[in-house]
This record gives sequence, structure tokens and C-alpha cells, in this order.
Amino acid sequence: MKRVTKILACAFIATLAIYGCNKSDDSTDISVEGTYAGTLTTKSATGTLIGSSSATADISKAGEGLIQVHCFGTELDTTFMLNYYENRDSIMVCFTGADFQNTYGHMMGHGHMMGGMMGDIKPGQSQWQHHMADEHKAGDKHYGGFDMMNHSFGYTFHNYNGGNHMIMNFEGTKK
Repeated sequence: MKRVTKILACAFIATLAIYGCNKSDDSTDISVEGTYAGTLTTKSATGTLIGSSSATADISKAGEGLIQVHCFGTELDTTFMLNYYENRDSIMVCFTGADFQNTYGHMMGHGHMMGGMMGDIKPGQSQWQHHMADEHKAGDKHYGGFDMMNHSFGYTFHNYNGGNHMIMNFEGTKK
């Protein structure tokens, strides 16, 4: 009798494991690649709304942890690279190369040189938390990311033209 109970218990557990591994949720798209259609809103540095227009962001992977963003519309047409990091149900982005150094005052990897190797992520720490702990100081700003639950991408551009500072905010949903 004990043997039959063990066999049935094992069969039940195996069925749950197979069901759980094969279950798919079509609403969960974990890829950031694609086309995001949305709106580009422009404001002055004081927050005064200047205008808004339709815009598109084409996102493609350019390497391990690296994406290329092409954001365009009537007010903007720019292409740039960003690093990306998992952060639970979001994907956060950060500058690369010279843009990183110009913004934060040190080269990427500086934090790892001071405290260890790239493989030093702590248990329970997201890639983003690890990046923030190793590469940034409190108050460092970041300008966008992906909401994986809503399949959306947002990014804020700062446009300095002489004495004028305009803030352009793109918000789009994956097509």
C-alpha cells in the first residue's frame, strides 16, 4: 500500500512539474525588441508644455545587455545605444561608453574595479540593483526603461540649445 501511495504521489508531482513547465502565458512578452508607437511630449525646463506629437521608437538588440534605440517623429530623429538591466517586472536602461562617462564622471566598470568582479551579484539582487550598487552614486539620474507588464517603453531626452533647455518625453506601447 505504501508503495502505491508513493507511486501515485510521484506521478502527481511529475504531472504538476510538466504542466508548470509547459504552461505558457501569451500575454507575457519578455523581449524588449520591437516597435513602440506613442507620443513625444515637449516641455520647457520650467515644465511649461510646448507641444506633443506622434513618435515611434524602434528597439533592436546590439549585443549582450545592449540595445539600439531609434526614436523618430516630427520633432525628433535620433539613434543611440543603451545598456539594459532586468529589474523584476521592468527593464531599466543606462548610458554606454562616453555618454556614461560624461554623465556620471567615471568609466563604466569603475565600481567593479573598486569592489570586485562582474560576477559579484548578490543573492536576490536584480541586475539593476547590482548595476546601481556598483556603478552609481545616490542621486544619479536615469532617463527611461521598459514596463514589461504593459509592453511599454519610455525615455526622456534633454535637449540643450544655447540657453534653452527642452525636455522631450517619449511614451510608447509595443505594436
